[in-house]
Amino acid sequence: MKQNFASFVKKESLHILRDTRTMLIVMLIPVVLMVLFGFAISTEVNNVNVAVVAPNRTDGIRDAVERLSQNEYFTFKGYITPDDIDPYLRSGKASAVVVFASDYERGVTQAATGVPTKPVIQLIVDASNVNTAGSSTAYLQSILLGAASQQAMFETRMLFNPQMRSAYNFVPGIMGLIFILVCAMMTSVSIVREKEVGTMEVLLVSPVRPVKIIFAKMIPYFAISCVVLVTILLLARYLLEVPMSGGVGGIFTISLLYLILSLSLGLLVSTIAQTQVVALLISAVVMMMPILMLSGMLFPIENLPKFFQVISNIVPARWYIDAVRKMMIQGLPIVAVWKNCAILLGMTIALLGVSLKKFNDKLE
Repeated sequence: MKQNFASFVKKESLHILRDTRTMLIVMLIPVVLMVLFGFAISTEVNNVNVAVVAPNRTDGIRDAVERLSQNEYFTFKGYITPDDIDPYLRSGKASAVVVFASDYERGVTQAATGVPTKPVIQLIVDASNVNTAGSSTAYLQSILLGAASQQAMFETRMLFNPQMRSAYNFVPGIMGLIFILVCAMMTSVSIVREKEVGTMEVLLVSPVRPVKIIFAKMIPYFAISCVVLVTILLLARYLLEVPMSGGVGGIFTISLLYLILSLSLGLLVSTIAQTQVVALLISAVVMMMPILMLSGMLFPIENLPKFFQVISNIVPARWYIDAVRKMMIQGLPIVAVWKNCAILLGMTIALLGVSLKKFNDKLE
């Protein structure tokens, strides 16, 4: 019996390997998505043109401007007059203008001694692009306050992601998305294809039990997913330079659990769909939208309406992305995300149980 099961696994593996188009898609999509989200799609502050208005170019102002000009995310466009502010912003020569008060040094000194003072720095930002305006304003404030920290006794520290790189946010999210696409979509389509062309009935008359046939079809996709997982982790670490402070072993372990969960989800889809087109639509559209919108991949869960915050609890990617983000960026060990692991394990057992029961019911 074990030999028959191994033969089914070998047969399915050879079938997948011979399908060069499927293999190309399965191996290429993760790489493309990682590069796309890691480099092309970015919420970082990059190449923001900044001009400066400084009636008195004191040593403190020169120090602040020097810090600004040396920052790789800003391009210093030089000193301008107050009359040039509006033309520079309207023409696009500058996206932000920093205006230093004439009594900048005295105002900073008064702030350091606790004496109330009027603002000594004014930021004028082009807010036609809300995302860029918000990011550049926050980053400019941290740089300028840092320049005056010794005098004003004020220090700003950005923990875990001081440069606010988008890859740190997107890589855990794209991992949660990729594994659903590779495992759930490919597994569901593979099983539905067998039913659609009529070869499933031929398999079921073999000496191997139907449940073992299903597992034999899932094992090759699990092996491929493990290869994809290793590829993603290598790309994240060495191409996108995302840290893995919490340990590669913990990240790999929780990812394997998520892979099994995704395979179970694909098996459930195969019991619902009757054609490959329907299986693709359910896997690629119905599953992808909740992952993008309700998992915290693109938008913080806390910003969602209360109703959708509750709904997001049943999205497996939410718990996986949150755990991987904490382990990669914050450097927490896998023990610190035990709650996420427990929820994913519970979802995996429930999905696998329901999927196998529905599949057996259909066969009967």
